[in-house]
Amino acid sequence: MTLATIPRYDPDRVATVGDHAVVVGASMAGLSAARVLADGFERVTIVEQDPLPDEPVARNGVPQARHVHLLLEAGRATLEDLFPGYCEDLLSAGGLVIDGLSDIIHYEEGDYLADGPCRMPIHFATRPLFEQILRRRVARLDAITLRPDCQFVKYIVAEEAPTVGGVVVREKGTEQERLTADLVVDATGRTSRTPTWLENHGYSRPPVDEVRIDVAYSTATVERPATDRRNIFVPPSPPRTRGGAAFPIEDGRWLVTLFGVHGDRPPTDVNEFKSFAASLPTPDLEHILESCPWVTEDISHYPFPSNIWRHYEELDRVPEGLIVTGDAICSFNPLYGQGMSVAALESLVLHHELASTALETLPKRFFDRTDSVIAPAWMTAVGSDFEFPQTTGPKPRGTALINRYMSRLFRKAQSDGQLRELFYRVLMMEEPPESLFHPTVVWRVLKPRF
Repeated sequence: MTLATIPRYDPDRVATVGDHAVVVGASMAGLSAARVLADGFERVTIVEQDPLPDEPVARNGVPQARHVHLLLEAGRATLEDLFPGYCEDLLSAGGLVIDGLSDIIHYEEGDYLADGPCRMPIHFATRPLFEQILRRRVARLDAITLRPDCQFVKYIVAEEAPTVGGVVVREKGTEQERLTADLVVDATGRTSRTPTWLENHGYSRPPVDEVRIDVAYSTATVERPATDRRNIFVPPSPPRTRGGAAFPIEDGRWLVTLFGVHGDRPPTDVNEFKSFAASLPTPDLEHILESCPWVTEDISHYPFPSNIWRHYEELDRVPEGLIVTGDAICSFNPLYGQGMSVAALESLVLHHELASTALETLPKRFFDRTDSVIAPAWMTAVGSDFEFPQTTGPKPRGTALINRYMSRLFRKAQSDGQLRELFYRVLMMEEPPESLFHPTVVWRVLKPRF
């Protein structure tokens, strides 16, 4: 399910279905879910263990926040529907919009991809700024209350029925507090405790697909000339296990992130960082690091061992009153920038299910439908990861054949901007992956060069 295949947000579809909903986690997933829940509940409370200052600062609960982030078109369009003017606020706060088909300098299969035939606006900013603007918009809604510095302790369970009826929380220096609710949303991310809780309360843990890529990121911040809005992208490509990117962000800066897979660790020492960039097959990132003043010599590091998909949709029995969203269901290799946009689409699924489903059957139907949101993004991420023979885990059927086809598509896209556009519309989660296998596209990819 992509932007082209899911109905857009329509607030008039949702009637009041309950009094109180609780969202655990003020992540992009949690904030998006809360906005949707505000249409169907009298009150929505967001519980977040981190402080939430009104500045764009990286939170401890988002360890990847200091590294490059991308809001794909599916996420942008959905957030703009949920919060009209969100992108305008982002740009007013310093975010950028660039042309994805010419300003992104994309190196793949030994050369740069050709510029596309049209414009494709893509918004860039730091993760803290994306989140701050969204949090401000959520805080303006009368139905929603944000509870920062508030620790989730456990779920409240009704003894007479298999129902989650709220959460127990604790703010620093205070006693535990019970928040009863008609619905609880777990948006706590990759470290979600819900699978263990299910097992301890007589349910099955969701089956897990884990694809190990063992990627690590190191990121520096450098000054960016005001007229230079390029995004440099050099992904790893076998047998080369390293790559890098430079993302234009607010305050006239670039985030320069170097990454390596399967044990090729990018360093945090400045000179070694520059040497790592110099080892890449293009000089772009090395030139930026050598020619632009560094904002700070501190280099952030983030390891990401594996893609994880918890298959809640495969459970025969789930408790009423509890759903899981965002990285708590599925977390992808961050290289592909899918997390925020998948979370936004999942909130759209929640919106449609609130409009058409009784609250008692909501969890099972929500999990069933999120499967179709996650599947295309999962195929894109793990399919690319399986280009490396060291990658382990369940390999989607046909991956090897698809990767050979994509390799040829990239080589053709070095001179065919229309192929680049078609690929980017899939990458941006606008169009489904199967659109790349339409007969007219296949002919464009496979026809011989003369």
